[in-house]
Amino acid sequence: MTRPTLAALLGLTLAMLTLVVPQAQALEGDASAPIQVEADRLDLDDRAGTAVYQGNVRIQQGSMLLTGARVEIRRNDAGQLSQAIATGQRAYIEQQPAPDESVVRGWGQRIVYHVAERRMELIDQAELHRGGDTFNGGYLEYFLDRRVVQARSAAEGVEGNQRVRMTLEPEKQDSQ
Repeated sequence: MTRPTLAALLGLTLAMLTLVVPQAQALEGDASAPIQVEADRLDLDDRAGTAVYQGNVRIQQGSMLLTGARVEIRRNDAGQLSQAIATGQRAYIEQQPAPDESVVRGWGQRIVYHVAERRMELIDQAELHRGGDTFNGGYLEYFLDRRVVQARSAAEGVEGNQRVRMTLEPEKQDSQ
């Protein structure tokens, strides 16, 4: 049995990531932007369909940015990317939904990005910034396409009760 080279493993990992990008990017130019991955370590298990990056992980393509101490990329049975899971003291995700909209930013101890659904879960010390609005709690779920936020004070794996807090900016009125 021949052992794959590091270049082949990195190439396969990048190829796996490109499967997620066209669906995951809101800005038109994001899908054609290069994928940049930085980490201290990579463990790739092609049979299990996982790639695990560890150590100050930063994955970026266009306006999409995902960071954490550890990021795991999972594929489904069809070989398509299904989830990206970032963990760390303050895992982070951001994306600009449209050219005329501000960047959506999220933090949590754990972030689960569901590729096909374009849905992100921010878990434990969760925080979401959307325009001037901010949301905090134990669990936040954000649907990128529908611009829907669901917040909970508690969730599985969250210690204690992290009360939901929101700051909503009023819409600007046209002055007459």
